[in-house]
This record gives sequence, structure tokens and C-alpha cells, in this order.
Amino acid sequence: MNSDGLQLATFAGGCFWCMVKPFEELAGVAKVEAGYTGGSVENPTYEDVCSKKTGHFEAVQITFDPLLVSYYRLLDTYWKQIDPTNPMGQFVDLGHAYRSAIFYHNEEQKNLAERSKMDIEESKRFNKPIVTEILPAVNFYPAEEYHQSYYKKFPLRYGAYRQGSGRDDFLNEYWGEHRDKELLKSKLTTMQYKVTQEKATEPPFQNNYWNNFEEGIYVDVISGEPLFSSQDKFESGCGWPSFSKPIQTGAISEKPDFSLLMRRTEVLSANTEAHLGHVFEDGPEQTGGLRYCINSAALRFIPKEALIKEGYGNYLSMFDHDRK
Repeated sequence: MNSDGLQLATFAGGCFWCMVKPFEELAGVAKVEAGYTGGSVENPTYEDVCSKKTGHFEAVQITFDPLLVSYYRLLDTYWKQIDPTNPMGQFVDLGHAYRSAIFYHNEEQKNLAERSKMDIEESKRFNKPIVTEILPAVNFYPAEEYHQSYYKKFPLRYGAYRQGSGRDDFLNEYWGEHRDKELLKSKLTTMQYKVTQEKATEPPFQNNYWNNFEEGIYVDVISGEPLFSSQDKFESGCGWPSFSKPIQTGAISEKPDFSLLMRRTEVLSANTEAHLGHVFEDGPEQTGGLRYCINSAALRFIPKEALIKEGYGNYLSMFDHDRK
């Protein structure tokens, strides 16, 4: 983390032209650079890397604000850009430089990367083993200027390459809406699916977290994205978990809901677009007057004692009461 509170993330996913745009579109990402990492030669050129003698990966290095976009969100975006089952490269690009890998910058990133890889394996989304490597970050060398934000500089060439490479067809096959629905039905309980996908509401006072006030964080039950903190949870008497605010800007999204012939504001997970609940303006005045009324079925609770083990150590400091 630098003096501005920004962090780095580094991913290799084949041709780096195709890996920049998905991350540049995320709120909270300050910079995305295409470049080379993991090799034995300092300051390699594109020609050096293409010679297959330097051992570098084509990769992207992302500078991001963890208060606006979590590393978990970056991982989720990463998996949805690659073929994690190909040990030889990515799509039409074969060779060491085009293999997939996650380069972690600290133990928390390592833990999250390993957990996300395990989640992908256990989901059975792919019918082959997941071979994406998880490696410690080493020197990263920015690529030549014409490679940076290639999709903006040469949109027609970029679009033709991306489509011709087979990347888009592959991603649609394995990450398309139909495939997602099948996997969610197998992963979630009936109530979790109805709440997150069909906007159902679970019974009040008969759900897991309405009266849970243990210290910890609440994450998206689908993606693991941090959504709310126990520090912002309060007893509202409504029978559902109530929070005064999300854990970070950008964790949730809101939209108008007229489903009960009245105007309400629906709350969704910004990452998965899962329905979470609604936000009302009848919360405590001392915390801003908002009440995020959230279904327990849309959440998974991680107690403070398990944050480091589960890869959320970055959030442990908010429970360091000696600092307050």
C-alpha cells in the first residue's frame, strides 16, 4: 500500500490487450498497465518476450483503492476473462508468456487468490482441472506505449483480434447467464436462490443474522465480496439485519423498486447484481438516518477471528478498538 492508500494487483491472462479494459471499467481502479513479469531479463522488450527465452508472462498491473473496490472483486473479474484450464496458454496464443497466473503482493492476496481458485474448482463450472498458477509478485516492467490501452487506440483491430481468438465465445459459454443460473441453483439453498435471484423476502425473525451482533463482516453469499460490517449493524426491530451503511463505497448499487405499488429503493450487490434487500430513511439520525434492511440469505458472516484465515485481513483493523 502506498502513501495514498492504493494497492497493486497483478494478473496474467494471455494477451494483455484483452486484460486491460475489464479492469479499467471498475470504479476504484486508478491505473491499469500492460507489461511483463516473472522472467529473468530486466526491462524486456516485446520482442524479447516473444522470443520465449526470457520466461516472462504478459500481464497487467492494477493500481486500486481497496476502500472502493476489493481485491476479491478484482479476482472475480479476472476469472471471467480467462480459460483457467489451459496449461499451454490462452486461446490462440500459446507459449509460456500467455499462461494464466495470479501474482500476489502480500499474504492476504495469496489467501484470497487460493480461496477463489478453490471456489472455481468446487463450482464445477469447468470440466477440466484449474491450472492457473498463484505466484509471488516480482518485478513488473511496463510494455511499450503502443500496447497500453490498446482497445482505445485501435478499437477495430482489438475487436477483430478478440473475437477471432475465441476468447469471447469461450467466456460466453462458461460465464453466460444460463450457465450462471445452473451453477447458482446447485450452490445456493432454495431460500438463498429465491432471495438473490428472484427478489424474494425471507421471514422476519426467522433468519440467520437478524439478531447476530458478533464482530465481523458480512459478504456476498455468491461472490464473497465484502458488503457490510458489524460495526454498522443496529437493532431496528424489523426482524432482518439492519445496517447504517455499506462497508465501502461501490460495494452495493441501488435502483427504484415499484413492485408493491409504492416507491422503494432496492439494494443489490454491485458485483453479482444479487438482490440484497432495500434501504429506508428511518434509521438512527446519529448514523445518517439510513437503514439498509438486508436479507440474511444474501449474506455470509465472517467473524473477526476468521478474517485473516479467510483472506479478509485488510478489514481486521476496523475492529482494533485500541486505536479509537
